[in-house]
Amino acid sequence: MSDTTEPMTAPAPPVAAPTVTAAIRHGDLDKKGGVPRRKTNLVILGGSMVADGGEGSMATTLFPVIAAALSLATSALGVLAAVGRIVGVVAGPAWVFLSKKFGRKAILAIATGFWGLWAVAAGLSQDFAQLLVLYAIMAAGTAAAHVLVPEVIGDSFEDKKRGRVVGWVYGGTAAIGSLMAPLIGSLANIEDGWRYGFFIFGAINVFFGLLILFFYKDPGTGAGEAQLKTFTQEERQAASKITWAKVRALLTIPSYLVLLGSRLLSTHLLLGTFGVVLLVNEFGFDVAIAATAMAPFGIGYLVGTIIGGFVSDWLNRVSVNYGRPAMLQASQLIFAFVAYFATQITYGGIVPYLVLFGIVGLTVGLNPGVNRPLVMAVVPPELRGAAFAIFVSIVESAGFAIWTLTAGFLADTIGLQEVMLWLVCGVMVINALFLTLLYRPFKKDRLALEAELDRRRDEILEKEAREADRM
Repeated sequence: MSDTTEPMTAPAPPVAAPTVTAAIRHGDLDKKGGVPRRKTNLVILGGSMVADGGEGSMATTLFPVIAAALSLATSALGVLAAVGRIVGVVAGPAWVFLSKKFGRKAILAIATGFWGLWAVAAGLSQDFAQLLVLYAIMAAGTAAAHVLVPEVIGDSFEDKKRGRVVGWVYGGTAAIGSLMAPLIGSLANIEDGWRYGFFIFGAINVFFGLLILFFYKDPGTGAGEAQLKTFTQEERQAASKITWAKVRALLTIPSYLVLLGSRLLSTHLLLGTFGVVLLVNEFGFDVAIAATAMAPFGIGYLVGTIIGGFVSDWLNRVSVNYGRPAMLQASQLIFAFVAYFATQITYGGIVPYLVLFGIVGLTVGLNPGVNRPLVMAVVPPELRGAAFAIFVSIVESAGFAIWTLTAGFLADTIGLQEVMLWLVCGVMVINALFLTLLYRPFKKDRLALEAELDRRRDEILEKEAREADRM
């Protein structure tokens, strides 16, 4: 043995996490420490969602006219709505997969923009079979926004702001779409007006596809997380690689499973689908007058999402573990209560229905600002696209398809009023009771995600420390 010993090398000091100031200087964050151009992104995506909604509302708002032109029964509306959602079961996950392979920007431009050409084609339909096929293809593009826009929001904003941001995006787009409902309804007074509606909204979608190509800047995975926002996009992606094992692990998150069950029991969308037909067939209003009810519904939805977003974030500050679950449960009960008075009582004119549809819209609007942040709070950033694909495109779409088909065929036998009583009011009460199961696992799942994000931050810092030691 040598009588000399080599001096021990002192361990390299740990590398400090990048600061917000450094990230701003390098252009990874804007001057306020937020994701660059995130508001511009959401304005553009919101506009494309309005156009998507306009395409979809052509079938629901103008269905009595389409039915007269193509000799259809009420059940055909249920078939159209169901097929549009069934397509989403496949299309939603497919868009998520393609966005991982080719980038969100390209897929958003195609699916929520240029896909509007299929709406133009739907306006040329000569029979129900053609309309059904083209409407289904058109709906495949709409599915992209349902799964990718919440993912973009999660990657652009921190948890404390997500409720109000979701509220503004979903509320604003729905309100604009519903304010257009009377204009869409007025197309009923024009020969082949429903065809012109498809042409117009399809062209608007193509326009927003161009805006996405030129002005949208993708935030990258994990940019909205406090632990990861100061790192580069490459570093975040390296620590957030998606694997099939991780995707399968989504279905082992207990609170996420409860949220999926609640989504399957969400029948409130039936009122938006059959609302105009209900007012025409059950209460005797003409199409143009009945369509005006969707305007206060949309305004109410906007107010509900804004209020709901702020209340959701406030309750999250009051009780990070129980505030949002309690709000989600309460919103289901409030909706069922108000929907009863909007669908089961005959009033002397359209005005009471306008008021009640506005309040119903408000109660529906409470949901996006709370259920989307709940999913984001328990699902890792790289899996949120897959999570919302399952949440919206698969589970919600499958549930909606089942409920709309059931409602459509039951309406031909027992009438829409009875359908609203049992499938809308009744099932939503059951939904509220089911959400009691969310309280116990949510805290554990939220803390587990926080620990995982901390681990990723430390992993990046350790890697940088090793690289600094080698230099």
